[in-house]
Amino acid sequence: MGRSFASRVSHPRLKWVVLVFWLVVAAASAPLAGGLTDEQENDIAAWLPSDAESTRALELQTELGSDPDLIPAVVVYERSGGLTAADTAAVEDDVRAFGQLDALDGAVTGPVPAEDGEAVQLIVPLNVGADGWEQIAPVVDGIRAEAADGPEGLSAYVTGPAGSAADQTEAFEGIDGTLLFAALGVVIVILLITYRSPVLWVLPIFSAVIALFTSQAVIYLLARYADLTVNAQSASILTVLVVGAGTDYALLLVARYREELRLHTDRHEAMTEAVHRAGPAVLASGGTVVLGMLCLSFAEMNSTAGLGPVAAIGVAVTLMVLMTLLPALLVICGRWVFWPVRPTFGSAEPSATGIWARVGARIKPRPRATWVVTSVLLLVACAGVFLLSPTGLTQAEAFRGTPESIEGEEVAARHFPAVAGNSVYVVTSAGSAAEVTDTVAATDGIAQAGEPQVVGDRALLEASLADRFDSPAAYATIERLRTALDDAGDGRALVGGNTALNLDVQDASQRDNLVVIPLIMLVVLVVLGLLLRALVAPVLLIATVVLSYGAALGLSALVFDWTIGVTATDSSFPLFVFVFLVALGIDYNIFLMTRVREEAVDHGTRRAALIGLAATGGVITSAGLVLAATFAVLGSLPLTFLTQLGIAVALGVLLDTVVVRSVLVTALTLDLGRHMWWPSALAQRRDVPDPTVGSAPQVPSGQGASARS
Repeated sequence: MGRSFASRVSHPRLKWVVLVFWLVVAAASAPLAGGLTDEQENDIAAWLPSDAESTRALELQTELGSDPDLIPAVVVYERSGGLTAADTAAVEDDVRAFGQLDALDGAVTGPVPAEDGEAVQLIVPLNVGADGWEQIAPVVDGIRAEAADGPEGLSAYVTGPAGSAADQTEAFEGIDGTLLFAALGVVIVILLITYRSPVLWVLPIFSAVIALFTSQAVIYLLARYADLTVNAQSASILTVLVVGAGTDYALLLVARYREELRLHTDRHEAMTEAVHRAGPAVLASGGTVVLGMLCLSFAEMNSTAGLGPVAAIGVAVTLMVLMTLLPALLVICGRWVFWPVRPTFGSAEPSATGIWARVGARIKPRPRATWVVTSVLLLVACAGVFLLSPTGLTQAEAFRGTPESIEGEEVAARHFPAVAGNSVYVVTSAGSAAEVTDTVAATDGIAQAGEPQVVGDRALLEASLADRFDSPAAYATIERLRTALDDAGDGRALVGGNTALNLDVQDASQRDNLVVIPLIMLVVLVVLGLLLRALVAPVLLIATVVLSYGAALGLSALVFDWTIGVTATDSSFPLFVFVFLVALGIDYNIFLMTRVREEAVDHGTRRAALIGLAATGGVITSAGLVLAATFAVLGSLPLTFLTQLGIAVALGVLLDTVVVRSVLVTALTLDLGRHMWWPSALAQRRDVPDPTVGSAPQVPSGQGASARS
């Protein structure tokens, strides 16, 4: 980073301008950030692949008069041993009560008795409008309260699409505040341990909060005025990403600033040098994350594609705040902020004899054996990948625990052959309606086909599945039906409904895995090549990233099996884990290898590898702990996908920082030496004699090029 910029953010007078600027921005951003929840789009179109057959069928259903905001609630009553007369009377009272609901759209269907006489169900069609995500939970809660007020021993459950939507809404309720405070809590604890200062942690946390509010405000404005798609999932990940990444960048900058304070009497000069030296690594790592996140825009899944720009904006804003506000705050406060261990001019650099210097000394005699053994162990961990089943979660598996909608589905499945939500919708031309209806009725796995509704030149047919809508058998039925309809009528019939939507989501996610993951790898490879001005080092670093990713997935599968008992994952799980492990994990590659390259100019590559590990090992480990802890916070949510994502990313980051970056990459660099930088001129520069043979490396007092400032 240019020395001119570095001197401005730490200038004795301009530092106050920087502080005031960000305080004004924060004051203006806070109310806008609070409105982000209102701009979230959590309707089905915000999640689905836009060009999928089921999505096009849904659009045509709307044109034919089928209201996409219509969502049925299924109320199931059960008494073991058989329903009583009092039970029947109570259900009739509920029918009348539900008939008065403001959200009712049509007539209540039922009571429909089960053949065994132990259960009865009602279907209550609800329409809460386009803002159904926010409005459905209170309506369903009212239905649940009314249904529960029956004779003792009569169990009542509200399930179906409305019950499930309400449970999902309540799972996300208050999520932003919960995640923010939980993430900040774990980060504060780690920073207290890392800095051993009761004051210093305040500055990175304050900067991260400013970055979060500012990024949320920017995203709010883009969502409101530029059609940026934001949903509850992307908003939740944004919170964790900004706090985690922001604290990571702060750790690197503070660590370099503390080094420079030992080399300069004036703290402003020390900060100028710190920003000048650490800035390129921070900007390169942040820029890589931004580019990696933007690669998600090429996904077919709207929910995945929407996360890309949201996350990229969050990281970009975080970079701006951390590279301007934090340096200003640090020089305003002065050296006392490091109390009780203040870095004084001329004092010894503690990292020179720290734990990572000793680790480097252990690796140095046998680097090849070290990286071979480490690689083999990581490959063994990769074997756990075969336990994962990224074919999608059933509705029951999507929740941790058993909400009422899932209990109700299980009860309904015991007493009724099919429940609301099992419908398949087929849209075809009016002229093909009769033949398409016969084909649908004759398809194995279809329980019943209704009469087509003809509107103009199109027809809409509703049929019922014989199997549970999220079961493998139901998905197989949709595939058979689509194949059969290719030869029915004009061959242009479209199959929609919940099961078809879920199947298309799985197919789109698998396509995204195959397209977006290689694209991100290519972007990261190019950035590393430009930054390190070499080919060998970037290729090896990418290889270690892939190995780390596989090991993280394998270990995660074992943890899922031991803890939550679900080894199935959402279809997009491999891509999301890859994005966060690679795009964020590349930070640690950049932190380490830019320092190694800087020191290699004066000390040769092998000596520089030990210096780089000693100087950055502590900050990389701390940064990894922060990022792992913030993502682990996702595990506190009652949704399986976010819990699995949090566990996998936390495990992967710890593995990356403690084993891959610090041991495997260091061992590879020691083994290859100057050849790591091929074909740059640095690859021709032979290592200088090591004055510390047999001992822990001493970080040069001048820190490479910084000594000449």
